[in-house]
Amino acid sequence: MDLSEYGTPEELFAPVPAEAAGEEERIDAPAYSYWRSVARVFFSKKINWLLLGLLLVIVVFSFLYPAVIGYDPEVDPYANLLDSESRHLSPQKAIEKYGFGLKWIFGTGAAGQSTFDAVWYGAGISLSLALIAAAINLTVGVAVGALWGMSRRVDKVMTEIYNIFANIPYILLISVLVLVLSADFWTMVLALTVTGWLGIAYFIRTQVMIIRDREYNLASRCLGTPLWRILVRNVLPYMTSVVVTLAAAEIPSYISYEVFLSYIGMGISQMSLGKLIQSAQSAMLTPGWGMEFWSPVAVASAITVVLYVLGQNLGDASDPKRHI
Repeated sequence: MDLSEYGTPEELFAPVPAEAAGEEERIDAPAYSYWRSVARVFFSKKINWLLLGLLLVIVVFSFLYPAVIGYDPEVDPYANLLDSESRHLSPQKAIEKYGFGLKWIFGTGAAGQSTFDAVWYGAGISLSLALIAAAINLTVGVAVGALWGMSRRVDKVMTEIYNIFANIPYILLISVLVLVLSADFWTMVLALTVTGWLGIAYFIRTQVMIIRDREYNLASRCLGTPLWRILVRNVLPYMTSVVVTLAAAEIPSYISYEVFLSYIGMGISQMSLGKLIQSAQSAMLTPGWGMEFWSPVAVASAITVVLYVLGQNLGDASDPKRHI
């Protein structure tokens, strides 16, 4: 075609090489990775590095330290029982008597046992209890809550169940189950999870109801997309930060429940942090014996604060709005 008769230069319509096709539409932007962005935002705060270091110390002393020293809860607490001069020693007096060592830096207890060893063994039990209960409640709560929010039929049934069981005081229910059943580790797990997932499920249901009626989800349903696929692809990915924030609140709360119930005499029979605090009540007001009580209190407080703040910061970093 001769374009000169129209006053248009021929070179304006020169053929474009195949390798250059589409270059004008290419967006020159860095590749986006969700989890890489989460890590970037999370680790940009120096406080998170400190908290991760503290968490690593807590995990090492709670799970590895008792295993390394071969701590036996049936034997070690009574190893110095016949030595009357080893009971209720302050850290300074314990070090003077036995020499410097980690196991004596918190002093000794009523039977001459190492308070340091007992505290970290108890921390392992309390942490295990909290992690197992949180994993069960979050898994069941998120799964049920997602289905609850998407299906109107399920919503009618679950709302009635929630209205009945949510009005039973949680602490009362846990106490009754522990008293009726044996006061052991798995009974406490059952007590914490039998209705603990309901509150999580109701919260997730509310969040899902906000997302489910967005235009792209309505379009997916009109096209016949299965409900589970909409949940997995369109709904749950938007709730990552919500689930992480929930976990941040749930895990420390279970440690608090265990410590409180043990403190009032309704906890588990194992030597958890709560059990140690409960057994050392009388030492709290006795001059020179305070470390027996305050050391498990301090460790329990440190664990809950570290887990809560780390979880909240990770939840903030999981919010895509903070990745900009």
